[in-house]
Amino acid sequence: MSLVLDSAAQDLLFREARTANSFTDEPVTEEHVQAIYDLVKYGPTAFNQTPLRITLVRSAEARERLVQHMAEGNQAKTAAAPLVAILSADNEFHEELPALFPAFPQAKDLFFSERGARENAAGLNAALQAAYFIVGVRAAGLAAGPMTGFDFEGVRKEFLDDDHTPLMVVNIGKPGPDAWYPRSPRLEFDQVITTV
Repeated sequence: MSLVLDSAAQDLLFREARTANSFTDEPVTEEHVQAIYDLVKYGPTAFNQTPLRITLVRSAEARERLVQHMAEGNQAKTAAAPLVAILSADNEFHEELPALFPAFPQAKDLFFSERGARENAAGLNAALQAAYFIVGVRAAGLAAGPMTGFDFEGVRKEFLDDDHTPLMVVNIGKPGPDAWYPRSPRLEFDQVITTV
């Protein structure tokens, strides 16, 4: 059985796409980011939650501050990428639920009045949105280099606040020379799928 999405699009989004480790100096514009967000905002989440927050690190001063919090092996990549995004979860996302989920506005208070419940929901749903964002970057003809090798608390203090939890840092741009490591193996269908 074939997929509805044509083979070239499947390659662009999944089969040929990889984490980029180097980039050209071609800029990533606000228009790129707007187009990416306008596509991926439709990805499904529980109760139509939208906890993902994206902090674009564009200025040299902000980039320098971020690089100091990256793991040593990620510093040069982050310093050189045309655009870097800090993806975080807004733990106060529930305040928007009455507008975002008008079919059940009571969800805000019924399910998310406790901070712990909000943090769990925000982390899961923002991670879903982060995955959509990475695929959206690929759909824009760009490459993404998502990383979790950084000082989470340092990044939170430097760029966010107590209501936001950093999830990952994503380098974004056109892939440069030797951008890819060899393709790593993946588990096969029978290793992952169980039918009951």
